[in-house]
Amino acid sequence: MNPRAIGYRLLGRGFDYLLHLRPAEWPIMAVHFLTGSALALGLSGILDGSGGSALWLGTIAFVVGINGGTLALNSAFDRDEGDVAYLRKPPPPPPGLAAFGLALMGAALFAARTLPRPFLLAAAICAALSILYSTPPLRLKGVAGCDWLINMAGFGFLTPYAGWALTGRDVAGPGLLVLISFSFLFGALYPLTQLYQLDEDTRRGDRTLAVWLGIGRSLGVALAMAILAFTGFAVAGLQSGWSGGGAAARWTALIVAAAGWSVVLVPWCRARREMHPAAHQAGMHRALAAWAITDMAVLFAWAR
Repeated sequence: MNPRAIGYRLLGRGFDYLLHLRPAEWPIMAVHFLTGSALALGLSGILDGSGGSALWLGTIAFVVGINGGTLALNSAFDRDEGDVAYLRKPPPPPPGLAAFGLALMGAALFAARTLPRPFLLAAAICAALSILYSTPPLRLKGVAGCDWLINMAGFGFLTPYAGWALTGRDVAGPGLLVLISFSFLFGALYPLTQLYQLDEDTRRGDRTLAVWLGIGRSLGVALAMAILAFTGFAVAGLQSGWSGGGAAARWTALIVAAAGWSVVLVPWCRARREMHPAAHQAGMHRALAAWAITDMAVLFAWAR
């Protein structure tokens, strides 16, 4: 019996609500969020419990409440019929899915009221951006450029920023440039998540960045933003003053991550005219893997 069948046996149609939170994304979201915490405390500070119970409360609130609620809200209005990121064959949105997503974000903000104020502010901004992105009448997801900037700000920058802010320490130094570089990197990833959905977005009337740019220019933007992101990581490395035997290993980690993006993007750009939606979807999953590798490289380079 597959996991989805087990879920329906245990929860009935209520399992649809859980599916639309896209729990398959939670591990990657948690790593990206905790990358910010590790930049502040060091990875050892995460593992030895220096962040205390607040670190785990904040992580659950942000990853499940803010992010999961955002995805549920988005699904309620998109009503996707084809695969979406981290959810294959999505079920039809169940009744009240939008209210469920909003309630989940509200519960996360309520839980965050006892946590550091910068974290609460970052979570509240993300919740507000989610509403602007997904819900009519504004529905900025359908406004080319606005959709891109919201995701760069929310997932790219504010997610690891919230993880850092949760520790109670100021965001400063090379770490701030690392967070900004992650924003640029999500500027590379975001259009790649849309290329296989161009037909569905066009039918729905959403003028997303990828619909506006087309496949070729979307890939060009992704490549340019990835270059900008890794330039930022390199400058942050120089600012960090790495020295000794560990310096070479840190630079190697960043080079490996950059190479991962090259392996994804360069062949994609070359083959774009022959690729069908399923091939673009496979390319998106390779890009998600490159994102995960980059998180690991940043942790190795700055958070040991």
